Amino acid sequence: MAEKKLGVWLIGACGNVATTATVGLVALQKKLAPKVGLVTELVEFAPLELVTWDELVVGGHDIRTPDLLATARRLAAERVVPAELVEACAGELAEISTRIAPGIAYHSGSAIRNLADVPPVNDAEVAPSELIRRLQRDLRNFVEAHQLRGVVVVNVASTEPTFASALPATWNELAPLLDEPGFAIPSSTLYAIAALELEMPFVNFTPSPGATFLALEDLAKQKKICHAGQDGKTGETLMKTVLAPMFAHRNLDVMSWVGHNIFGNLDGRILDNPDNRAAKVATKDRVVSGTLGYDPQTLVSIEYIESLGDWKTAWDHIHFRGFLGTFMTLQFTWQGCDSALAAPLVLDLVRLVDAGARGGETGAMAALASFFKSPLGTTEHDFAKQYAALLAWVAERSRAAS
Repeated sequence: MAEKKLGVWLIGACGNVATTATVGLVALQKKLAPKVGLVTELVEFAPLELVTWDELVVGGHDIRTPDLLATARRLAAERVVPAELVEACAGELAEISTRIAPGIAYHSGSAIRNLADVPPVNDAEVAPSELIRRLQRDLRNFVEAHQLRGVVVVNVASTEPTFASALPATWNELAPLLDEPGFAIPSSTLYAIAALELEMPFVNFTPSPGATFLALEDLAKQKKICHAGQDGKTGETLMKTVLAPMFAHRNLDVMSWVGHNIFGNLDGRILDNPDNRAAKVATKDRVVSGTLGYDPQTLVSIEYIESLGDWKTAWDHIHFRGFLGTFMTLQFTWQGCDSALAAPLVLDLVRLVDAGARGGETGAMAALASFFKSPLGTTEHDFAKQYAALLAWVAERSRAAS
């Protein structure tokens, strides 16, 4: 591994997932935490020359006043992270807070803009290219201040409203439009452009568009850099991609699949807005038909219950038909801590896209599909097949490096 360190730049750096990931990383660096939940710590990944935890430096953007220690202490009060661990990492968290720059909320909708402490720009008056230059200045300053060999940019910000407008299919067509004040394009995509133009890998852990547009894939290919996404797969949807193949392989006919989700963190508050919720529901809902190969009746609901905090409960009801037309049901309840499930995957993805970038990967990394609800570069949703593809990629990377 190179002597210089690698930057981890978190979009939404003060949120629950980013803070939990940062606490976990600092705890790993201080040898205070076990490695449970980290996929890249499995023996299967030992052949890869992965960046070590000690080689990672955290910074980020956020539209709120940065105070990681305050967020971490709130998460400790909600039993998301151990309080004694937060206090043991307090000095590092305070220092990392100084590396968090003001983010952007361009065409992000009222639910997200209402969170902002930074003065919001007038969407109609500012050109997206101006915001991209500001984001890139922050990224360059981060690299220079810490003498980094590179940066992986990870979007863990709140879910943006559904973006219905079409964008040009090529980067050469899209780029001139970014100079037009008021041009409609999501903030998550501006973050992705800022990263990819600087040849920094981009990971979209959210349902927001990010680098999903064809023009962004074109940009990544031109810059010979990789990206991954979309929307981290941590709980109920993970169960769907494990269970749905079972029905397919047993030739059981799924007639309907209903999932009801309740949780109370900031993500839940944002998703209480119908426009933002629609984007999340879309990524959660498509995996069933994508796995089965046909379209049963499906329903996904998300409700904000403030008292639950970061703890999520999902109830699923699966109505299926078996031999001789016999009707049967499978029901399950998933109860988990949103941030504790997501944070280790964020750290895993940093290591894996960095390995991909160093290995010459360009464009969407389909091999990382097992981490996402709506993986880019593949239509495969079966978790077992996705994980097999990941292990095949690990073997390929290991052979290439030897």
